[in-house]
Amino acid sequence: MKKTKLKLVTKGLKKGIKKGKKDVYWPTEELKKNAWINKKSIYKKAEKDPLKFWESLAAEGIIWDKKWKKTYSEKYPYFQWFIEGKLNVSYNCIDRHLQDKKNKAAIIWEPDSPEEKNRVLTYHDLYYEVNKLANVLKNLGVKKGDVVGIYLPMIPEGQISMLACSRIGAVHNVVFSAFSAESLKYRLKETGAKILITADGYYRKGKVINLKAKADEAVKKTKVKKVIVINRAGIKIDWNKKRDFWWHELKEKADSYCQPQAMDSEDTLFILYTSGTTGKPKGIIHTTGGYLTQAHWTAKWDFNLHDDDILWSTSDIGWITGHTYCCYGPLSNGATILIYEGMLNYPQPDRWCKIIEKYGITVFYTSPTAIRMFAKNGDYVKKINFASLRILGSVGEPINKEAWEWFFQNVGKKRSPLIDTWWQTETGGTMINSLPGIGPFIPTLAGRSFPGIRLAILDDNGKVLPANKEGNLVQLSPFAPGMLRGIYKNHKKYLETYWNKFGKRIYFTSDGAWKDCQGNFRIIGRLDDIIKIAGHRISTAELEDAITKHHFVAECAVIPLPHEIKGNVPIALVVLKKVKPSLKLIEEIIKQAEKFIGPIARPDQVFFVEDLPKTRSGKIMRRILKNILTNQPVEDISTLANPESVENIKKILRK
Repeated sequence: MKKTKLKLVTKGLKKGIKKGKKDVYWPTEELKKNAWINKKSIYKKAEKDPLKFWESLAAEGIIWDKKWKKTYSEKYPYFQWFIEGKLNVSYNCIDRHLQDKKNKAAIIWEPDSPEEKNRVLTYHDLYYEVNKLANVLKNLGVKKGDVVGIYLPMIPEGQISMLACSRIGAVHNVVFSAFSAESLKYRLKETGAKILITADGYYRKGKVINLKAKADEAVKKTKVKKVIVINRAGIKIDWNKKRDFWWHELKEKADSYCQPQAMDSEDTLFILYTSGTTGKPKGIIHTTGGYLTQAHWTAKWDFNLHDDDILWSTSDIGWITGHTYCCYGPLSNGATILIYEGMLNYPQPDRWCKIIEKYGITVFYTSPTAIRMFAKNGDYVKKINFASLRILGSVGEPINKEAWEWFFQNVGKKRSPLIDTWWQTETGGTMINSLPGIGPFIPTLAGRSFPGIRLAILDDNGKVLPANKEGNLVQLSPFAPGMLRGIYKNHKKYLETYWNKFGKRIYFTSDGAWKDCQGNFRIIGRLDDIIKIAGHRISTAELEDAITKHHFVAECAVIPLPHEIKGNVPIALVVLKKVKPSLKLIEEIIKQAEKFIGPIARPDQVFFVEDLPKTRSGKIMRRILKNILTNQPVEDISTLANPESVENIKKILRK
């Protein structure tokens, strides 16, 4: 496919964009021709009648065993889509493709070590594996509606397990493999899971992690009666003959075909717990028909998926991005996905680049934190051939201008649209982004609402704010098909979290944002990350964005600390590029914040650190940083990709 650069526009779309001059990129005519959606009229069509719009998409993109009787209904704060419609998610992701894509790669697996052989599963291979595991689960007594725990690293058996559950109507609860035994236990106990699928171990930076040991500890005093173990690492593990079963041994005895269970559109597909940065984790419930419809179409349109595409989403399957864009969305479109077991910078910083080059990745979807890591020592990208890339994507948190531009210029070569997506575990699929065939692509602005989704900016009294005014990002009725249907066993929490601030008819995202005159949103981050300094409201994302504009700053985290007079003051923890820390640099960083925001945003202190604590999905754990700065106990750090960073930061602060 021929590559063409995006058109850089220096005039025409600046009016209404809030701060400073922005580069605005538009797709070329060639990109428009290749795009599924290339006319702005799609937004007006969807806005005119969202129900009719989503109904047409569900009919066109999803195979139903029985058509729905009613498209949508609301009984605030609950709602339903495609009522009494019947379908099976596994069938839509596998069986439907067997006639024309039987021998096409469905999953490409890249192991932690570049020396180990990869695995490629065709759609027929995936069909075989999923049917086998579905029958294994049935043989072990799993029935429709039962919850199955999945505690696996990034190996194909993760997707196989999810699809096997959906084939028989079981509800899966995937738990991030780096989570502690206690985190797993909490989820197993609350869901009442009787089956757990795990592995003996996996590889991380060349070292073997004993996953089974954590699983053994977690299942104590739960209802788990049987544990299916996948032999990934070949290590010695403890074994309970009455409870533990090897997957490869069970597979030999299982039938090779399992009839897909027709599921009601509103039957629960999965429960996924939020990471629980405050309080107990919340079990987010997602159902079948609406979720699959949104996953299918957002994957197709956001990433402009065609038959020759290979999508690499760097998210773990333990997160919603891994569910939607490393499983259900791409596979329902018959696409090829790549999954990678290891760290993006192991064994060398250019590992991620070489994976793109090795497999000819066409769509690369990753986090701003990962992008900043790439850019920190990024000279190696000059030696990499990125010619295969068509689409770049960003997810997880607001992306700063410098990271956006580095990614777009050095990886996308100014020819690949950078799709900056905003969404949540609760929304199931993307809600805000620019479509590749329409644009515009503007650093730090995520784009417009996905067609058929109604979002608005409200002040604290519920009044709609004009362009360029910061406020509360909310969703209005009709709510998107892929939205959560509740919090597992906690109606009260569901009401308090999402439907309390503006009433039961408006979904509150807890994020702040503003919108330009053309309808493009700028996400400023969680409203609980707002720092109130002497009566002024400043978002940590905005301040971090200003600081990372400094040419020696790779990334930073801003933490609010209490102050007797000002209420709060910002503390900046900064990771530098290849340069030594100095008092002069501290002064420059403080001036940087003052320059782009004002004297009120001046960091009270700046600390230079080697790394910031992050989850494997790339999110900086600011809660942990705040606990360190306030001398509070640091809770479980087993969820971190780099737990050693915590002790390193403590040492720096002690000095």
